[in-house]
Amino acid sequence: MRLPLTGGCQCGGVRYEISVPPLTLYACHCTECQRQSGGAFSLSMVVPRDAVAFVAGTPSEWVRRLESGRTIRCLFCGTCGVRLIHHPERIPTMSIAKPGTLDDTTWLDPVGHIWTASAERWFTISDDKVNYEAQPPDLSRLIEAWRAQRPKSPLRD
Repeated sequence: MRLPLTGGCQCGGVRYEISVPPLTLYACHCTECQRQSGGAFSLSMVVPRDAVAFVAGTPSEWVRRLESGRTIRCLFCGTCGVRLIHHPERIPTMSIAKPGTLDDTTWLDPVGHIWTASAERWFTISDDKVNYEAQPPDLSRLIEAWRAQRPKSPLRD
């Protein structure tokens, strides 16, 4: 992982940079993430909101209301439709980047899975990860697992 992390949408119209290492990386298997990604899950990379900067183009925004009543601001490219960043209302200092949009994805290795109760039956979830059947009460265990997996290195972070 080399900072800043850079990424963007599929058409190249919207580009972003993240100036600090992520706090954690996990896979979400909720039905909303399955629909949004068009796959079995969506990767989520938690970063401080003030570490995210859009450096080209302006993302469009859609506000999604969850069953719980909470809302998430979803930032995406208005041309190609690729989701880039989510801003959850309940954690105003954090953003959730969609790490598949990073230029370099070779270092991605999720430390856990959430909403495993709705995971596709054919997808095997390893017991050696931090897993939750639904929404975790907080991200502390996922953050701890990420720190343990990725100790600071002057060559990487």
